[in-house]
Amino acid sequence: MSQRHILALFSNFDEAEAVVKELRTSQIKGFDVDKDMVVKSPIEHPEVEEFLGDKPVYVQWFTLVGAVLGGLLGFFLISGAQANFYAQLKGGKPIVPLPPNFVLTYEMFILGGVFITILGFLICAGLPARRSPLYSAKVSEDQIGILVQVDESAARALKEIFTKHQALEIQEEAGK
Repeated sequence: MSQRHILALFSNFDEAEAVVKELRTSQIKGFDVDKDMVVKSPIEHPEVEEFLGDKPVYVQWFTLVGAVLGGLLGFFLISGAQANFYAQLKGGKPIVPLPPNFVLTYEMFILGGVFITILGFLICAGLPARRSPLYSAKVSEDQIGILVQVDESAARALKEIFTKHQALEIQEEAGK
């Protein structure tokens, strides 16, 4: 079914909050509040997290995997390079000396964690992303915008909710 993008602008944060709460309670077919809605604001509102709900955060798993893989990769690369010289006489020293290797493994542990954390942040944030199909410069100035992506069948019900809560402007664009 065809998707449609709708952007509603509100001058009052309380009205925008009321819209989001009503959208959460209403069961509109073809619209999922968690996936299809974005709230845009020119300033930070601490209350946004309360009415939008908790979103899962996966960046810490990227950090853990990156750190473990970085440490293992660092240790095995360093040990592998030292083990290539097993034919040379070491004078009683071990082929792979552990104390010096732990220092370099620690450094690779941190390096892998940092690089994969940055990659994980970009993936979880959805960057780089295409610009939203609807944009209003008023959102950057003083208004709150609610951008939704819905099926054709749900567009009318959403517009009614927006007008009921005194939306200043409703922009609409047919999707692909």
